[in-house]
Amino acid sequence: MKQFEPMAEELAELQEMLFARGRSNPEARRVLVILQGLDTAGKGGVVRHVFGLVDPQGIHHHSFKVPTDEELNHDFLWRVRKALPGPGMLGVFDRSHYEDVLVARVDKLVNEKVWRQRYDLINEFELELAANGYDIIKCFLHVSAEIQKERLKARLDNPAKYWKYNPSDLDTRSKWPDYMDAYNDLLSKCNPDIAPWYIIPSDHKWYRNWAVARILLETMRSMKLTWPPADFDVDQEKQRLSQA
Repeated sequence: MKQFEPMAEELAELQEMLFARGRSNPEARRVLVILQGLDTAGKGGVVRHVFGLVDPQGIHHHSFKVPTDEELNHDFLWRVRKALPGPGMLGVFDRSHYEDVLVARVDKLVNEKVWRQRYDLINEFELELAANGYDIIKCFLHVSAEIQKERLKARLDNPAKYWKYNPSDLDTRSKWPDYMDAYNDLLSKCNPDIAPWYIIPSDHKWYRNWAVARILLETMRSMKLTWPPADFDVDQEKQRLSQA
């Protein structure tokens, strides 16, 4: 964890400022980090190692699984809106609305016209979020096919890692070219200035974690955060304390 030492303290302070401002201000800004990547890319590792550097009470983490029947009865962004972080929160999405132009496309869950229309809907959605105080960071954790195979083998060779393995991982791997095509399209079609993609080489875990932490730090620096002012008379409270 030595690579985090120069930035960990500053990142923790900035996140505390963000959280503090959200305690009393419903209009406070919020940060949303979106993590996308194929199996073994390290989404969970980033959550543990990067977001473990800050105060957990200011973190809003949500992992998107296969849509439930209730979620399928609504438009694809419905469940995403429900999971958005509140004022002053640092939100982390493990997968996201981008699954609906990835899995939905590759597995032909919807027709081509539908998933192509979703690019514009996603751009409009993210523009809406930015206009309402969200700073959006989107990270594509890119793992090579060779390293993915090594990591899947490591899970099968170690009983302590069986819980991380799912037979469907190999089904997804068999569609690697299709997923790369889908990622290439979404990276180019959903890459506005207000919500750009960062492509993170993820074969080396230490670099992946460092890169995401660095991007988060630079984003929070750019927000020019300050501590919220007191909503009480400080001098009066000091006097009351002296007499207590």
